[in-house]
Amino acid sequence: MNKPKNNPDIFGKAITAFFEKADETDIVVHSPDFDDDVIPVPYLFRSYKEMPPLEQQALKLCRGKVLDVGCGAGSHSLYLQQERNLVVTAIDTSAGAIKVCRKRGISDARNIAFEDLSEEKFDTILLLMNGTGIVGKMKFLDAFFEQLKNLLAENGQVLIDSSDLIYLFDTDEDGGVWVDTTNGYYGELTYRLSYKAETSNSFDWLYLDFESLSLAADKHRFNCEKIYEGEHYDYLARLTVKK
Repeated sequence: MNKPKNNPDIFGKAITAFFEKADETDIVVHSPDFDDDVIPVPYLFRSYKEMPPLEQQALKLCRGKVLDVGCGAGSHSLYLQQERNLVVTAIDTSAGAIKVCRKRGISDARNIAFEDLSEEKFDTILLLMNGTGIVGKMKFLDAFFEQLKNLLAENGQVLIDSSDLIYLFDTDEDGGVWVDTTNGYYGELTYRLSYKAETSNSFDWLYLDFESLSLAADKHRFNCEKIYEGEHYDYLARLTVKK
């Protein structure tokens, strides 16, 4: 897992501007592999009813003490805290986002990276909005699973989502997919973010197909269960440590 350095706090500034001034300026996502895309900032403040079914299912499955990784503006944490009455720790590497989370009423919101947490145990670790993204590259999967073990309480669970990007590649006459593997795993992407006049450094982001997640989980003695499958190659998985 890698840590971007010397970045402007793109998410923090956008989240703060919307929260304090109702400024709806989009976050722009740049990738060398795809056309520019946008993240509508109001979407980061969505209510439970506005969330996709995958996220709703994940929130229903949360139990015990919850760690919400990459909490953003805190929509998932707020629902779990206010509607489910669960104890939630919300974390994000965006200092601005965490300040807004606290103002919105999240009791335990921390500006810390997932890999820097230690000496705590959680019954549910929640990673949504392509939760595998924070891994960055396939080579960091081992470190990611070791940290999950460090933070999971006995009988704890990990709820994580991602998408299989295989649909982006061309199919041949027999329906097979041709993928150029010389550049590494096809779900390893690089992004930059822009907001108004500022642009972030490049960072790695991992989209992981379910089979690859299952293989990595088995290697580290985790069970891996597909809980939900969406219409666009997206899925929600539950990981538990094998007995």
